Formats: sequence, structure tokens, C-alpha cells
Amino acid sequence: MKRKIAILVVLILLVLINFSIWSYINNPLQLQPWTKTTLGVTYDPMRKQDTQTSNTYPSEADMDRDLALLENKVYAVRTYSVLKGQHKIPELAAKHNLNTTVGAWIDGNLEKNRQEIETLIEVSRQNNPKIIRLMVGNEVLLREDIPKAALIDYLREVKKRTWRPVSTSETWDIWLKNPDLVNEVDFIAVHILPYWEGIAAEDAVDYVFDRFHDLQQAYPKKPVIITEVGWPSDGQPFKHATASRTNQAKFLREFFNRADAEKVTYYIVEAFDQPWKKSIEGSAGAYWGIFNADRQPKYPMDGYVLTMPGWKNWAAGAAIFSMVLMGLFLYTRTTLKLPGVLFFGLIVNLAASVIFWSASIGAHQYQTKLGILFWGLMLLMQFLAVVILLIESLEIAEVIWHRKTARTFKPLTPPTDFKFPKVSLHLPIHNEPPMMVRKTLEALAKVDYPNLEVLVMDNNTTDPAVWEPVRDDCERLGPMFRFFHLENWPGFKAGAINHALEQTASDAEIIAVIDSDYVLSPDWLKCMVPFFDNENVGFVQSPQDYRDRDQSLFKSFCYWEYAGFFNIGMVQRNEYNAIIQHGTMTMIRKSALLEVGKWAEWCICEDSELGLRLYEAGYDSVYVKDSFGRGLMPDTMSGYMTQRFRWVYGAMQIIKGHWRSFLPTKKSPLTAAQRYYFIAGWLPWFSDALALLFTTASLILTGIILSDPIHSELPANVFLLPTVGLFSFKILRGLWLYQARVPCSVWQSLGAALTGLSLTHTVARGTMQGLFTSGKPFMRTPKYEKQGPLFSGLMTIRQELFLLVLLSASIAAMSSIDHFDNLSGRLWIAVLSVQAVPYIAALVTLLISIAPNYGAKSRLLAEKLDE
Repeated sequence: MKRKIAILVVLILLVLINFSIWSYINNPLQLQPWTKTTLGVTYDPMRKQDTQTSNTYPSEADMDRDLALLENKVYAVRTYSVLKGQHKIPELAAKHNLNTTVGAWIDGNLEKNRQEIETLIEVSRQNNPKIIRLMVGNEVLLREDIPKAALIDYLREVKKRTWRPVSTSETWDIWLKNPDLVNEVDFIAVHILPYWEGIAAEDAVDYVFDRFHDLQQAYPKKPVIITEVGWPSDGQPFKHATASRTNQAKFLREFFNRADAEKVTYYIVEAFDQPWKKSIEGSAGAYWGIFNADRQPKYPMDGYVLTMPGWKNWAAGAAIFSMVLMGLFLYTRTTLKLPGVLFFGLIVNLAASVIFWSASIGAHQYQTKLGILFWGLMLLMQFLAVVILLIESLEIAEVIWHRKTARTFKPLTPPTDFKFPKVSLHLPIHNEPPMMVRKTLEALAKVDYPNLEVLVMDNNTTDPAVWEPVRDDCERLGPMFRFFHLENWPGFKAGAINHALEQTASDAEIIAVIDSDYVLSPDWLKCMVPFFDNENVGFVQSPQDYRDRDQSLFKSFCYWEYAGFFNIGMVQRNEYNAIIQHGTMTMIRKSALLEVGKWAEWCICEDSELGLRLYEAGYDSVYVKDSFGRGLMPDTMSGYMTQRFRWVYGAMQIIKGHWRSFLPTKKSPLTAAQRYYFIAGWLPWFSDALALLFTTASLILTGIILSDPIHSELPANVFLLPTVGLFSFKILRGLWLYQARVPCSVWQSLGAALTGLSLTHTVARGTMQGLFTSGKPFMRTPKYEKQGPLFSGLMTIRQELFLLVLLSASIAAMSSIDHFDNLSGRLWIAVLSVQAVPYIAALVTLLISIAPNYGAKSRLLAEKLDE
């Protein structure tokens, strides 16, 4: 009871700390207040659902409600067009005591331009004293819609036909470059938008007034009116300019007060957010309004400003979600010590907050159906990344802070009166070097066990020069050894050992299987067979170990990469009776094997599949991490990759064949812990497949972004957790657990991490092909394989190299564009860089594998190790 109370206190404390972090990030921002009436805002009446190409446009009632909302908040509005009903705006504005600067939209459509001009003149002739200025065109020269001479002709025509002041709006640099245009207008209508020039928010107001003063000095006889000035509250960064609520509020308040002090006439762009502008200006184009598209103020002008107004709801959601996750993961973890609960709870709270923070970003933006689909997929992938993160975090907690239980097994010493059951040891071979198999057979001949038979099953070796020496060795070693040569035999390895099962002595009770390259310790059977005294034990497993780790740096790194699984994962899984059975160094109760249906010839990982069926039948397992036999590792990168691909592909076959057993139902023959650990054990492979999907998505998005930087948004925040976060945690986890459980140095841990990373793409391919294809043939891991030249090695990792080239080119391209010289751009480059690491690891590992090792002495050393 005390432990449960302590855990509950820890979990509540973590939630409160997490809530405090949300509160700190959303700490109210105190800014210089603005308590006066704003001079002017630009006004476009379009609604959230409207687009430039739609035939619908706001009604007179809609516009009247907008202008009523602006009444007493601003003195004037500026419009951009007099078509689609907007010619009524001056009259409606006057009802609400608002002045109007009326604009006509000019572009390359000459027929429409004529309509705009005629309607503008008609509106200007109304008896409306609230119409104070006329604008002919908006950034026409900036966009190069029509020649300057044509624009001047329009200006002269309007000036001739009306008495009101006339101008056109352009950016400050266009005015400085075109003094002849200045001569044609009654006042300079200037746009000064520091965001679009990449100016940081803290320097933006000074920049506006510097440009304003430049124009005053250049044209001292012309009045200068700022007809567009502002800052977006959301959207993609532009160089050093970051769009955010707080930056917008800070800019506007500072600008209002300074403009008031200097008596500057201005129009803030704009009154209401215009989501349709995303298609023209990118995501930031939608968020320039003082009000959002639903006509709600974004923040007060005289109070504090919050980064995320509804942050408490999101924080509460994250807290509830984290409590649910902690409950699901910790419900059955009675052996986990309190520091482990604290560590895991911390990771859960951070992960939940990242998901809810990402969701809040999408929820506060204007989304199209495509955008909703994109965010949905990204959040789903984030959730999958979080599940992987939590499983790996729980593994750390359980390994570091786990109480030993009754399932922590050690080798047994049989009593003197122990009755040794007969063991039939099956040795499947296919096209193996005879000298290597001879060492295996000679070691078997020295095994200290009184009741043993050895069945050597040569499976489809076509060359008599390869299999006949093995037959001769079996005859030489005596009647304990029986040799079978199988030609055109179906079922690969599983088919061969199924045949061995049929040839097994009738009084044999235990079936043992080892690989053809394994040299056994003489005491393996004596130390492990006694575990079968427990009638519930269906199989007993010893770790895979290797004798050639000193042969090369490549093999040394591979050795420690293998060692991690057998010293960490298998030990932990054994605590919950959920180990993975391997096809070497394993023993199975014969009656159990026959009961569940022999070895599965449809699966290329028949060993792991059998272990699962034994669990489904209710049998227990035993794993002892002491080494009793050592084999040979793959000699080449190709062999290393092929072996891992087979393991992954076979695991996917098992998932497809037994998926019902993993469902959390009462009908499942597996325990909850077994379901969890089988899924958790395979999930890192799904993580690699997920990483490949993210890498592909990143490359596609980078291509889109580079083709159109202005209208594209970098989804760096969404990609951070599944890429940078998961990758960093994976490396940290590996190094931490290796130092805790694997007897190796930090250097060897790093080597294991390198070789493990080099297989990321191989694992991803195996996962995807295993899920969506079938019938992959058994892939033997070759022994004594000759190392090929560099070109041959590079061809082995050609897919990895292709992706590495694409990622490198993407990083170089992103780095070369000034537009992305900001935090968002740097984060995206970081994402691409992290995604490139596994492919770099593959290249480095390949180079290590083909580098000169120890010259001619290496093979001699290997032979001595074999002896």
C-alpha cells in the first residue's frame, strides 16, 4: 500500500511539474499598452471559407457587421477593390463614423481594370465626406502587372475625373526608385512590411520608421502615408522574422505609440485574418489581422498577451493523456522501483506534452481539408513515435531499476542421482565449409552428457565435395552421430529439422538445435537439461555467442551489437516468460514440439515462430545468459545485412500469422506481458520503417519547399520528436543500457551503436516487405565469405547511398537559401541531418568491413580461436 501511495504521489507531482512548464512557457507577456483609437486598418470583407476564385462574396449585412465591430476602435478603413459589392463599403463605413480610403484593384486584366476605374470614380462622386482618399492599384509595379506608363495613365485619368486626393500603393523601395511616379500622385502611399524583408521583430519598428524617414527626406514636398504596416501572428518564418501572437502584439503596440508620438498617418494590415491569402503569400499571409477570421480579437491592446490563450485546456489534456499512458504501462509493473517510475513518468509527461503542443499548433491555424489530412497523419506518426519512445523508456526503467525475481535463472548442477533424459541434437547444414562443420562435430563429440544422439541434416547441398567430408566425419566420430543427405528437399531449414524429428530416437525427450558453425561447451546439456524437470517448461534457450570478434574491427563492432540483445533484451523478457526462441543453442521438449505441430516451413524464422506457438500452448521458457557455445559472425557487410533482413522479414511473417494472439482479448492464448514484450521487441523495427517514411516525407517536402520557398511552410516542429528526439533517445538509451548490462567499454558501445544504425534501412525494408509481401525464401548467412572490392561493397548499400546523396543535397540546398536563415530553417536542416546519420553509418560500417584488418594473420588467428 505504501508503494502505491508513493507512486501516486510521484505521478501527481510529475503532472504538476509538467503543468508548471506549460504555465512558464505561456507566461503573460507585459507590453507597452495602447489605449487610444487606432488611426486606420486595411479591410477585406472576405470570410474564412471564401477564396479569390469562388463566385461567392460577402453580403452587405456581413460588411455592415464588420464595420460595426471596427466602430470606435479605428478612425478609418482602407479597401482594395470596388467590385463584388465592395463599392458599398464607404456608405456603410460612414454609418459607423469611419473614414474610408477607397481602392481600385489593378492588374493584367484590362477589362476588369476598366470596371474598377469606372466604379471607383462613381463612388468618389458620392456625397460622402467620409471618403478621404482614392487608391489606384496596390503594388502594381512590384508585381509587374502592367507597365509603369499604363499605371500613370490610370492615375491621370482618375485625378482628372475626381477632386479627391489620388495615389497608388507601393513598397518603399519602389517609391525611391521611381521619382517620376511620385510626381503623378497627391501623396505617397507606402507599404513598409519588415516581416517580408526578414527583419527580426525586435528591430522591426525602428526599421519601419527608418524607411519612412528615408521617403520623407527623398520627397520632402509630398505627404507620406503608410498604407500597409503590420506583422503576422502565425505562419512560416521569413529569414530572421518570426510570425507569432506575441511578436505581432509587441510590434503593433510599439508602433502605435511611436506613430502617435510622431503624428504618422497609417493603416494596419489588416482588420481581419484572410485565410485565402495562404495560396498567394504562404501560411503567414493568412494571419495579419488584428481580429481572427471569426471576427474575434486576438488579444487586448492594453493588457497582457498570452502565447497560447487556451494553454490550460491543452495542458490539462496532456496531463490526462500522460496519466492514462502511465496507468497502461505501469499497471502490471510491480517489480519496478520508485526511481524507475519517476524516470518513466517524466518521459511520459514530456512526450504527451509534445503531442498536445503539436496538435495545438495545427488547431490554431486555418486548415484546408488537405491540411487537416496532413496534420492528422503527422500526429498519428508522432503518436507512433511516442509509443516507441515509451516502450524504450520502460525498458531502461526496468533494466536499471528492476527487482530480481524467481525467473532470474542460473546454470544448474544436476544432483548425483539425476536421471538424464535422452537428448536428440539436430545439426542442420547447407553448403557449409567442411572444415568448419568438422570443428562443430568434434566439439559435440566432447560434450559431457551420457544420453545423447546427434543427427546431422545436410539440406540440398549439391556438391559432393562439400557434403561427403561431413558424412565421413560423422562415421569417424562413432554411432552417436547419424548423417542424412537430403536432395531437393522442401521447407529449407525447417524442412530439414522436421525430417530430423521423424528420424529421432523414440526414447528421446529433448530436442536440441545448434547451427553448423557453433563450438559447444561440454557442459551445456548437463547445465541446462535439468530445467526440464519442471513439466511446464517447453523450451530452454542459451545466448548466441561468437568466437571471431577479434578477427577485425568490423566483427568486433558486430559482436557487441549482437551482445546487447542477449544481455539486455532477452534477460528482461525472461522475467516475464516472453523470450524470443533462436534456432541455435536451444532445447525443446519433444512432446511439446509434436503437440504444437513441428517446425513451420512457411516461415523463414521458424525458430521464433515455434517459441511463440509454445507460449500459445501454455508452456514456459527458461533463458540463462551464460554462454555455452560460440559460432561465427558474417564476414561481410552483405552477409550482416542479409542475416538481419531475414530476422525482420520472418518477424513480420509471424505477426501476420499470429496477429490474433496479440489482441488484448480474453481469447488470446498469451499473457498480457507476453503480448507486450513480443510487440515491444518488434516495435524498434517498426520504428526504423517509420523513420524511412519520415525520411521520404522529408525529402518530398524539401523538394516542394525549395521549389517555392515563399508559399511553403517548414513542419519542423512536427518532425522533431519522430526524428531528432527519437534518434537522440535511441543513442542515449543504447549507451546507457550497454554500460549497465553489457561487459564492454564505451568505445565498444559506440561501435555497436554504429553497426546497429547501419542496419536501419535494411530493417525498414525487411519490415515493409515482410508486411506486404509473402513467400520470401530462406536466406542463409554465409560463412568464410570472401570480402569483395570497394565497388561491390558500395553496390550492397546502393539504396542507402542514394538516400544519403538526396539528403546531403537537400541539406546543402536549404543552407544556401537566405530565406531559411532562421530557427525553423535550422531545425529542418537538423531533421535532415539526423535522418542522414543511419546512411552515413552504413557507409562507414561498409568501409570498416572492407578495410585491411590484420593481414594474413587474421585468418590464422581465427583458426586458433576455433581450436
